[in-house]
Amino acid sequence: IRQAIEAKVYEPTAMLVATATPQGYPSLRTVLLKEIEDGCFIFYTGYESRKGQQIAANPHVALTFLWHELERQIHVEGTIGRLPAAESDAYFAMRPYKSRIGARISPQSQHIPSREYIMMRFASESLRFVGTHVPRPANWGGWAVVPRRIEFWQGRDSRLHDRFLYERQADGSWEIHRLAP
Repeated sequence: IRQAIEAKVYEPTAMLVATATPQGYPSLRTVLLKEIEDGCFIFYTGYESRKGQQIAANPHVALTFLWHELERQIHVEGTIGRLPAAESDAYFAMRPYKSRIGARISPQSQHIPSREYIMMRFASESLRFVGTHVPRPANWGGWAVVPRRIEFWQGRDSRLHDRFLYERQADGSWEIHRLAP
């Protein structure tokens, strides 16, 4: 990820998050990685969003980072859980004012009548908090993905790509394997 940032790749922290519906159908969307802490991949979103509901029903997820410019991918599989409220509060307080307001007013993934509807809610909530602390809504916060499997993929000539699989063992150590392209 650091190399993608240094290479000035467009949206280097963008990652695809895969969940599943209760019926087992895959569901995929893009979010931004905010940090890697204690070996966990951390992002923030609405707990009541479609992905939040799917995570609550099934805490097994997959992540993919894809950087075309570098011919590089990282695939992660693991379990996910909510961050403590204090950590979500701290991150929320650092967000730009408009992003905090947006998180408060958006019924993420729900049907809305129009763009004007959401813009009016945004304007109203913005006026409500001018010059004051904007509290984090209870339905928004951080998620931490604890990886159990990480694959690093590097494109090579003649489709002879390099692939390395890291698998977490019961004792917490990582076993590393080279995979065929």
